[in-house]
Amino acid sequence: MTVKNEQLLIIGGSDAGISAAIQAKESEPTLQVKIILADEYPNLSICGFPYAASREVPDWHSLSHRGLKELEALGIVFDLNTLVNSIDAENHLVSGVRSNGAVTYKYNKLIVATGAIPKVDAFQGFSFNDTQENNSKIHVLHTMSDYLSLDTALNQAKNTAIIGAGYIGVEMAEAMVRRKLNVTLYQRSNEILSTVENEFGSMAHQELTQNRVTVLTDRTILSVVSSATSVKIKTTDLGNITDEQSFDTVLIVTGVQPNTQLLEAAGAKTGAAGAISVDEFMHTTLPDIWAAGDLVETDHRLLGKTYLPLGTTAHKQGRIAGLNVLGQRCRFRGIVGTQVIRVFNLVIARTGLLPKEAENAGFSTLSSTSTVFDHNSYFPNASKITIKLTADKESRLLLGAQLIGNYGSEIAKRNDIFATAIFNKMTINDLDDLDLSYSPPIASPWDPVQQAAQDWEAVFDKSK
Repeated sequence: MTVKNEQLLIIGGSDAGISAAIQAKESEPTLQVKIILADEYPNLSICGFPYAASREVPDWHSLSHRGLKELEALGIVFDLNTLVNSIDAENHLVSGVRSNGAVTYKYNKLIVATGAIPKVDAFQGFSFNDTQENNSKIHVLHTMSDYLSLDTALNQAKNTAIIGAGYIGVEMAEAMVRRKLNVTLYQRSNEILSTVENEFGSMAHQELTQNRVTVLTDRTILSVVSSATSVKIKTTDLGNITDEQSFDTVLIVTGVQPNTQLLEAAGAKTGAAGAISVDEFMHTTLPDIWAAGDLVETDHRLLGKTYLPLGTTAHKQGRIAGLNVLGQRCRFRGIVGTQVIRVFNLVIARTGLLPKEAENAGFSTLSSTSTVFDHNSYFPNASKITIKLTADKESRLLLGAQLIGNYGSEIAKRNDIFATAIFNKMTINDLDDLDLSYSPPIASPWDPVQQAAQDWEAVFDKSK
C-alpha cells in the first residue's frame, strides 16, 4: 500500500475545510495542502439547497462558493470520492478507501472538518438508511446526493410532507410551494421556528398558511412507512387523536448532530452536545490535529461552551484553524447566535439570548416589544418592524434581540447591529449613541434599533 506524505491534510471540503485550506495556502503559498472529500462536490453551500429547489437559484452548480478548478488553481489538491475510516493520531496517519482500493496518508498537520450529520428520530417503520436507497420516497437534505435525489422526487410529486419546522423545514416548505406542490409541515412543539419565541413563530406560521402550506403543530410522529406508491405518516396530537395521511414524497429535517466518529475513535475529547472539544485556537486534545465547523463545540460570548452549528461560524473557525496550523496564535473570539430566515414576504431574525435562555443563564432580565416603521412614515411604502429586546436589569447589558418584518425592510441589518452590540458587551443605553445612517426612504433619524432601545428604557423606568 502506497503512503502519501502530506504537509497539511484536511478531511472535509465544505465551509470550514475550504476556508482552512484557502487561508493556509494564501498565508504560505509553498505549503502542500490536500483535501480529502467523500464526494465530488467541494465548497458547496448547503444553506443554498432550498433556493436551488425553489429554482430561485436556477443552476445548482452555482451553489459552490468557488468551483473545483478555481480551488485547484490556488494549488489545493483534492482527493475526491474518498471515504476516511480512521485516524492514527500517534503515528500521524489517516486511512481511507476509494473506488480503486485503500489509501493511507502521512500528515504533518491535520484539520478535521467533517461537519454534522442528520439527526433522524427512530420513527417506526423507518430508518436513516431508507433515505439513502435509490428511488426512496423518504429524504434527508444534507449532501449533494441528498439534494439531487430529493429534486428528482419533487419533479414527480404532487403531495409532499416535511417533518421538522426549523429553518430548513420552513425554507423547503416555501420552495415546494414555489414548485406548485401541496405541502404539509409537521412540528413536534406547539409552534414552528423554535429558535424564536412563539409570538414570532406564530407570525411565520400565519405567513406559511396564507401561502397554502398546511402547518400541523403539537404532532408526535408514530410511524413513517413507505410503499411502492406512497409514504404514510401516522401522528397523534395533544388530545391523543390519531391521524394518518399519504404523501408522494417526505422530507425529514429534524436537526443535525456533530459528525465526531473519526476523532472520537482517535481519542479526541468531546464537550457540549457530544461535539469535539477544541480550544480557542481550534486545536483538539490530540497532537497536531485541529478541528473546525459543525463537528466542534463553540464559545458563546454569553453562555460559554455550547453547540450551535452555523455556516458563518464554520467559515470563521476554518480560517482560524488554517492560520494556526502554520504556527500562528489566532483566537476564535466566539459567537452570539445570530440567525435570520426569509419566509415568503417576511424576514425573522434573532441574536443573543431569548428571555428564557437569559434567565436560565442567571441574568435578571427585562424585555420590551416595539413596533416601529422601517423608514420615515411620511415616505411611501413604510412597513412595520416588530423588535423584542432583552437586557439585564442590573447592568442594562443587552442580552438578546428578536425581529420580524417585511422582506426588504432591512431586518438583517438591524439584527446585525444588535449582534455587534451584544458581541462587544454594550448596554441598552449605548445603542442611543450609535451613529447610524439616515435618509427618509431608508431609515429614520432615530433608527428602529434605537427606538426599540428607548422603548426598553421606558419599560425599565416604569418597572422601578
